Amino acid sequence: MNVDRLDDLATDLIDMIQTEITYGQPVETDTDLLLTGLVDSLGVIRIVTWMEDHLEIEIDPIDVVLENFQTVGLMVEYARRR
Repeated sequence: MNVDRLDDLATDLIDMIQTEITYGQPVETDTDLLLTGLVDSLGVIRIVTWMEDHLEIEIDPIDVVLENFQTVGLMVEYARRR
Protein backbone atom coordinates (compact mmCIF):
# COMPACT_ATOMS: atom_id res chain seq x y z
CA MET A 1 0.00 0.00 0.00
CA ASN A 2 1.28 3.44 -0.90
CA VAL A 3 2.16 5.42 2.26
CA ASP A 4 1.52 8.76 0.52
CA ARG A 5 -2.07 7.69 -0.03
CA LEU A 6 -2.51 7.01 3.68
CA ASP A 7 -1.30 10.51 4.58
CA ASP A 8 -4.21 12.13 2.75
CA LEU A 9 -6.72 9.33 3.28
CA ALA A 10 -8.91 11.12 5.85
CA THR A 11 -9.24 14.22 3.68
CA ASP A 12 -9.89 12.19 0.54
CA LEU A 13 -12.46 10.00 2.30
CA ILE A 14 -14.30 13.01 3.72
CA ASP A 15 -14.36 14.64 0.28
CA MET A 16 -15.71 11.48 -1.35
CA ILE A 17 -18.34 10.88 1.35
CA GLN A 18 -19.58 14.48 1.28
CA THR A 19 -19.66 14.57 -2.52
CA GLU A 20 -21.01 11.13 -3.38
CA ILE A 21 -22.88 9.88 -0.30
CA THR A 22 -24.06 12.64 2.07
CA TYR A 23 -24.38 15.23 -0.72
CA GLY A 24 -22.80 18.11 1.15
CA GLN A 25 -23.72 17.26 4.72
CA PRO A 26 -20.69 17.97 6.89
CA VAL A 27 -18.49 15.04 7.84
CA GLU A 28 -15.53 15.13 10.23
CA THR A 29 -13.07 12.35 11.10
CA ASP A 30 -15.10 11.52 14.23
CA THR A 31 -18.62 11.85 12.74
CA ASP A 32 -20.62 8.68 13.39
CA LEU A 33 -21.59 7.82 9.84
CA LEU A 34 -23.56 4.67 10.48
CA LEU A 35 -25.59 5.11 13.66
CA THR A 36 -26.65 8.62 12.60
CA GLY A 37 -27.91 7.29 9.27
CA LEU A 38 -25.64 9.55 7.21
CA VAL A 39 -24.35 6.45 5.45
CA ASP A 40 -26.52 3.42 4.70
CA SER A 41 -25.44 -0.07 3.64
CA LEU A 42 -25.10 0.94 0.00
CA GLY A 43 -22.93 3.88 1.11
CA VAL A 44 -20.68 1.50 3.05
CA ILE A 45 -20.24 -0.62 -0.07
CA ARG A 46 -19.33 2.51 -2.04
CA ILE A 47 -16.79 3.53 0.63
CA VAL A 48 -15.23 0.04 0.72
CA THR A 49 -14.98 -0.05 -3.09
CA TRP A 50 -13.46 3.44 -3.13
CA MET A 51 -10.91 2.47 -0.45
CA GLU A 52 -9.96 -0.70 -2.32
CA ASP A 53 -9.42 1.26 -5.54
CA HIS A 54 -7.73 4.24 -3.88
CA LEU A 55 -5.37 2.20 -1.69
CA GLU A 56 -4.94 -0.76 -4.04
CA ILE A 57 -5.97 -3.25 -1.36
CA GLU A 58 -8.67 -5.87 -0.97
CA ILE A 59 -10.94 -5.49 2.06
CA ASP A 60 -12.28 -8.74 3.48
CA PRO A 61 -16.07 -8.50 3.98
CA ILE A 62 -15.57 -9.81 7.53
CA ASP A 63 -13.66 -6.57 8.29
CA VAL A 64 -16.60 -4.36 7.32
CA VAL A 65 -17.92 -3.81 10.85
CA LEU A 66 -18.71 -0.80 13.06
CA GLU A 67 -15.31 -1.08 14.74
CA ASN A 68 -13.61 -0.37 11.39
CA PHE A 69 -16.12 1.74 9.44
CA GLN A 70 -18.21 3.78 11.89
CA THR A 71 -16.13 6.95 11.39
CA VAL A 72 -13.56 8.20 8.91
CA GLY A 73 -10.98 8.06 11.70
CA LEU A 74 -11.66 4.35 12.23
CA MET A 75 -11.41 3.74 8.49
CA VAL A 76 -8.00 5.41 8.38
CA GLU A 77 -6.81 3.35 11.37
CA TYR A 78 -8.07 0.19 9.68
CA ALA A 79 -6.15 1.10 6.51
CA ARG A 80 -2.99 1.77 8.52
CA ARG A 81 -3.22 -1.66 10.16
CA ARG A 82 -3.47 -3.23 6.72
